[in-house]
Amino acid sequence: MTAESVTPQPVTPELLWLVAANVVRWRRYGDGGQKLRPGTKSYRGGAKVYVVDTYPGMGHEQVTTIGRARTGRWITVDTGSRHLHTFRAKQVFAPAVLRRADSIAVRPQTREEAQELAALLERLAATYRETHHGAPHPTPCLCHTCLVTPG
Repeated sequence: MTAESVTPQPVTPELLWLVAANVVRWRRYGDGGQKLRPGTKSYRGGAKVYVVDTYPGMGHEQVTTIGRARTGRWITVDTGSRHLHTFRAKQVFAPAVLRRADSIAVRPQTREEAQELAALLERLAATYRETHHGAPHPTPCLCHTCLVTPG
């Protein structure tokens, strides 16, 4: 018997299709959204995260995400969908994401389901970003909406 036949192989969870998104570079906060902060408390601006759950009763305003924290460690955090952008369907290969998703019993979805959810979240997040503060943007403004909208 060789050492190779005795060593157990690590179990890798099945590959998943999830919705990936990026954290906004700057977000509005404070009275009337007149101040700006980079990223979120947990994530740096531009960080890639995976959406593993939504809260349909709340209109998808809050989502559960898996991503690399500001410290570099993998975390699972609930965050406002308005703080995310560029939602897209991605097949997940990262073992850390697969383990975390498996531990919270993420429902497997097809590529098409992930694409539909990504499109829905993209529309809703844009609406939430515009309506959350209900006040004009500060001048100059670096929020995601102002950065991607010309003029």
